[in-house]
Amino acid sequence: MKRIGIVAHSAEGGSLCFVTVCREGQVLLGPHQHPEIVVSAIPMGLSMPGWESGDHQIIAHHLRRGVEQVAAAGADFFICPDNTAHIVLEAIVETLPIPGLHIADVVANQMKMSGWKDAALLGTKWTMNGSVYPNALHRHGLTARRPDESARGLINQAIFDELCRGVFQPKTTEQFINVIQDFSAAGADCVILGCTEIPLIIDNHNSPLPVLDSTRLLATYAVRYALSTNAPTRGRGWLDLNAVGAEDTPVKGR
Repeated sequence: MKRIGIVAHSAEGGSLCFVTVCREGQVLLGPHQHPEIVVSAIPMGLSMPGWESGDHQIIAHHLRRGVEQVAAAGADFFICPDNTAHIVLEAIVETLPIPGLHIADVVANQMKMSGWKDAALLGTKWTMNGSVYPNALHRHGLTARRPDESARGLINQAIFDELCRGVFQPKTTEQFINVIQDFSAAGADCVILGCTEIPLIIDNHNSPLPVLDSTRLLATYAVRYALSTNAPTRGRGWLDLNAVGAEDTPVKGR
């Protein structure tokens, strides 16, 4: 069984990912069982000046420290339950001590297996404006739509001022639902919850579109890889999903 390293960026997203790994482990292994997990939680506040100024070297320094910490604790691979962080991780992953499981590759793979083709993308302003998801989906022949500028501002503010701080207001949930409803009316067939805190207020019970929950999908795929009979992948870079053991069937109920 391979040891999972969780490199947290925000507390809320990291916590949800950790709990999901434990719960998915119990589904496959039995009560109170799960793969071994080591966690690094360098405060996201140390990276925020880099995000706001566009200085990715600041962010890279702290993300690298996180991966090095879980590697030193014996992790065979890492996951980072933060979509925006993958903008920087993509630039440094080949220099990190252990391989990682890419959150957008997991979501794109799940989207393709579920038969969806045209996703609404919600996340931070950097995720919605960036290339991480468009590139990952393009590799699978899929597309993503982003909200208009006004909605992007609303979503980004809600993420940092509320969700990342554990604040959940009904009016904010309603605003997210309205944005998703607009995408549904425009022809999107699913919505990517491309920020690891959004699943704290949006799920398949209240979303007008089927959801791709990036946080729980990443955790579930990580468990499948940890429990697979494949030997741990040595070296650096992103794990091939063919080695993860989650490429054949969709993850149900996400």
